[in-house]
Amino acid sequence: MLSLRTVVLSVLLTLGTVDASGRERIRLNQYWRFKRWEANPDGVVYDKRQDTPGTAQVLKPWILPSANNFIRDPAKHYKAPSAKPIASIPYLSLTYNDSSWEQVELPHDWAVKGPFYTGDGVIVGGGMGRLPIHGIGWYRRKFTIYPEDEGKKIYLDIDGAMSYAIVWINNNLVGGWPFGYNSFRVDLTPYVKTGSYNQLAIRLDNPIQSSRWYPGGGIYRDVWMTKVDETHVAQWGTFITTEGATAEKATVQLSVQVENSAKTARTVQVLTDVHYFDPKTRKPGTAVGSFPLQTLTISAGQKQTVNTSLTIQNPQLWGPSPSQTPHLHVAVTRLVVDNQTIDTYSTRFGIRAFNATGTGLFVNGQRIYLQGVNQHHDLGALGGAFNRRAAQRQLEILAELGVNALRMAHNPPAPELLDLADEMGFLVIDESFDCWAKSKNPNDFHLIFADWAEADMRSMLRRDRNHPSIFAWSTGNEVGEQTDDTAPIANTLSAIVHSEDPTRGSTASMNVAKPHHPFASALDVLSINYQGEGIRDTGPYAPFPGTRTPPIYPDFHKAFPSALILASESAATISTRGTYFFPVANLSSAPQYNSSSPTLRQVSSHDLYSTPFGASPDKVFRAQDAHPFVGGEFVWTGFDYLGEPTPYYTARSSYFGIVDLAGFKKDRFWLYQSRWRPEVKSVRIVGHWNWQGKREGQVTALHAYSSADEAEMWVNGVSQGKRVRKKGEEYRFRWDEVVYQPGEVKVVTWKWGEEWAMSVLKTTGKAVGLRVTADRAEIEGDGDDLSFLTVEVVDADGLVVPDAENATSFAVQGAGQIVATDNGDPYDMAAFPSKERKAFSGMALGIVRAKRGSGGPFTVMVTSPGLSGANVTITARCVDQWECERA
Repeated sequence: MLSLRTVVLSVLLTLGTVDASGRERIRLNQYWRFKRWEANPDGVVYDKRQDTPGTAQVLKPWILPSANNFIRDPAKHYKAPSAKPIASIPYLSLTYNDSSWEQVELPHDWAVKGPFYTGDGVIVGGGMGRLPIHGIGWYRRKFTIYPEDEGKKIYLDIDGAMSYAIVWINNNLVGGWPFGYNSFRVDLTPYVKTGSYNQLAIRLDNPIQSSRWYPGGGIYRDVWMTKVDETHVAQWGTFITTEGATAEKATVQLSVQVENSAKTARTVQVLTDVHYFDPKTRKPGTAVGSFPLQTLTISAGQKQTVNTSLTIQNPQLWGPSPSQTPHLHVAVTRLVVDNQTIDTYSTRFGIRAFNATGTGLFVNGQRIYLQGVNQHHDLGALGGAFNRRAAQRQLEILAELGVNALRMAHNPPAPELLDLADEMGFLVIDESFDCWAKSKNPNDFHLIFADWAEADMRSMLRRDRNHPSIFAWSTGNEVGEQTDDTAPIANTLSAIVHSEDPTRGSTASMNVAKPHHPFASALDVLSINYQGEGIRDTGPYAPFPGTRTPPIYPDFHKAFPSALILASESAATISTRGTYFFPVANLSSAPQYNSSSPTLRQVSSHDLYSTPFGASPDKVFRAQDAHPFVGGEFVWTGFDYLGEPTPYYTARSSYFGIVDLAGFKKDRFWLYQSRWRPEVKSVRIVGHWNWQGKREGQVTALHAYSSADEAEMWVNGVSQGKRVRKKGEEYRFRWDEVVYQPGEVKVVTWKWGEEWAMSVLKTTGKAVGLRVTADRAEIEGDGDDLSFLTVEVVDADGLVVPDAENATSFAVQGAGQIVATDNGDPYDMAAFPSKERKAFSGMALGIVRAKRGSGGPFTVMVTSPGLSGANVTITARCVDQWECERA
């Protein structure tokens, strides 16, 4: 018979990390109760806003001290009022009956289940994704502190909560953090009770008009309990840098901050060993060296930092894929007092050398052209709730595309996303804010900027600075202060970057600032949004009001010849997957009104159409090729995302992605791949050939994407002519005078005089069945791991019917669950948890998981009226035998 403590430790080992050397980090994602209100239910508010009740008690004075660890000047630290808040809130009590509340697991996004708001004049419109993100949400959870934890520090670490998080324990307000994207810690130690239940209560407040995109709602990232000795490595208390890193030798610098919360001084030995990091086990591997032993005496209630260095011979360097290998190391730091290890702290890092210059970014001496994309934080049908596998799937698709860099638009990401970037070899721009003191929306970050900007900036830097993937820190995106006569905020935030991390530069994205503006001089890396290729500077965009900017790369390069220049946002091309409208613009870049359907809320997938401030990929490529000093680009965007559905704000999600919201590739995928991975032997015909009864005898243009030099097209065996691409001018093959007739289209390409690749496009038969494919047939039975199912509508020959919109239904037999469905259509308003989903351009998506604690196979069945169904079997691996036996 197992003891209760043994069983609890078994559970903790599956949920987090139990370290025998003095530190426990326990994931607190299960057993939460949750309830949301649209109107204020509790009589409190962080601070007054235009939408808050005038009688609510303001809790801001009690929350501000949570920022103190990240405010450098002690004279500016906040002190909480000595008295408790006077509001009486029933949800704080251990005896409050929350059995009617929803039982949820974290990460949790309260809004993603819908329903969508449709039509005009709704409380949450297209910009924020038409989902119920607004309101007050309360989360409650009980936990126990055991007698052996007496005397330890007990911290609650929240990786992300949207937004205005306020935390109580046992009726005591302990702190919070207003900005919804930052990770933060509160100290529970003074208020926890040993040997009995402790009641944790977290209040969130998500206002309308607070974001330009879908923010989600709820505790949407992991929550942890950290138990440590009173003397321990401080929060994010290590910083590792590398100097002179080469394949022969590297000097690794280590800084460790130790915090002593005890009532007496302590003498501590600091020992740190370095190991290779094993990406398969995600644990330390072979030891490669040890830093010299450091000894320090820390006064009671103080922090002290030790610095040391280590030279590693023949190091395995971290570098971006695929040209380099992302080798990782882990430093294991132990604090020892009286020959006893009291704390152990692990820090992952990479050994590499960055050099940002006026001729590009160099990594380990090799120039790396930035083939980047921007990514918002939502995961499509999963909403804002972070899921490692869903994020990994996105990165796998982007790697196949040829992406080697990510810009985190426009906020600090989940820490696990940066872990994935490190492991998979993506370079990263880590970004803090979308606005500063000047607003973009009535309830956005500008309301708290003055109080929290320094703390938010420093906490992001300290949390993330050991990630080798990050090469620059962005302090803002298209902020309203760009063209001011002075740039005090830009200079202040850049100074914070330099003080926390002198090894990497600061940047901020400029969509209107010019080289002569003080704003540009405050930055180390010059990040330009859209201005590089020119904004509204060609004839088709003349009818649109707004800024007109000629291509501006040369002006920035002349003013800052030694600075790295990059396009932090490029293109803003819009399209819906698999939809085509005619005639096709005979230009390389045109506004969307040239080829779209306001009725269907669709934009042609010919990839020539953009927002008025944007451009087609072809125009962007031409500008970059004409200015080889440019370090690369970050396309807006890699994936479609929830909210900001330009140009149709009655839709739910964006049109910008190279990949749609469901993770299905648009035609643009192959255009970028032909540029970024020219070694791939492929050709993509842009369009479908199912126009029977609609376009016979009409001009129906066809384009093709390939890295080849020449291409020839045949329609039903008749040549439509050979095309020879002009280098530096043309980036696609075009046959704009093709006349539609049912049958077969064939394109053959040549490169360097030899046949390169061939593709065939056929008029399909009618839809007769479904085909379903799982991206992974085996997943972990932990309730978190996912398999993504692609459903295709096919004809009798197995060809995907490209214009099929058949309704599909998902069902599960066995210990599996349908998490969500989608199809990539920005105007599909069926709720994401629905098991019913129509196909869009012949495809639909199902997302499934195994029930927590399960093992063995389960089968997903997909059906459609009048079609033959399909099924796929997924096998769940038992993660923890005790949990599987209990289930």
